[in-house]
Amino acid sequence: MSSVQSQGTAVVTGASSGIGAVYAQRLAARGFDLLLVARDQQRLESAAGELREAHGVKVEVLKADLTQKDDVLKLQQRLRTDSGITLLVNNAGVAADGLLANSDAEQLERLIQLNVTAVTLLASAAAASFAKAGRGTIINIASVVALFPERFNATYSASKAYVLSLTQSLNAELEGTGVKVQAVLPGVTRTEIWERSGIDASGIPAEMVMEAGEMVDAALAGLDQGELITIPSLPDAGEWQAFVRARHVMAPNLSRSSAAERYKN
Repeated sequence: MSSVQSQGTAVVTGASSGIGAVYAQRLAARGFDLLLVARDQQRLESAAGELREAHGVKVEVLKADLTQKDDVLKLQQRLRTDSGITLLVNNAGVAADGLLANSDAEQLERLIQLNVTAVTLLASAAAASFAKAGRGTIINIASVVALFPERFNATYSASKAYVLSLTQSLNAELEGTGVKVQAVLPGVTRTEIWERSGIDASGIPAEMVMEAGEMVDAALAGLDQGELITIPSLPDAGEWQAFVRARHVMAPNLSRSSAAERYKN
């Protein structure tokens, strides 16, 4: 199956359920071999068997807890040394509930380790390997709360704003290397992340909740169209482009030798 091999291997973190599991299905259908990463070995093995049967691709599973430094380093090393890997879906993440002032320190540290530190280290390893090869794709799963942080938990929103900023900066760093980068900003998506985080999502209006399959299909369509930032729910892409233009209008005045007049007595 040379066409399958020509796609290379896609690494998908958080692959045992939700968005990650759908990415695994869609990428297998596109002819990628897979390295599925998650904490639940049994679910990974079950998914791997189904994907091999349905698509005839090679599927490897790696049990890893990306809140643990040693597990992140193990996967980072694999990304740096396995020349067959051509795509990384940085999907593993966790949400949080409650006010920052009342939060549990250990829970915050786990969220930051998973949503920020692990994402950064894996993207770094993939960027180094892919740039050397002159090809590859890095997909980072962020969230629309990066654009509207007032509407959700402070730590989670900040972590996803970090992922958006990381992706934008990384894309600039990789310009001319042949490596593609994308940040995906889903809205509310029907996955297990809410239940795992102790958040009651039953009160969210149905018109705000997208199925994971539709979200991933839109994200991959955005990737095919060459988008750096994909917002699956946004009807008018011009609104995002206007947002970017407004940022660039400010750019020349963000660092100047004197303070703005309104700050002078």
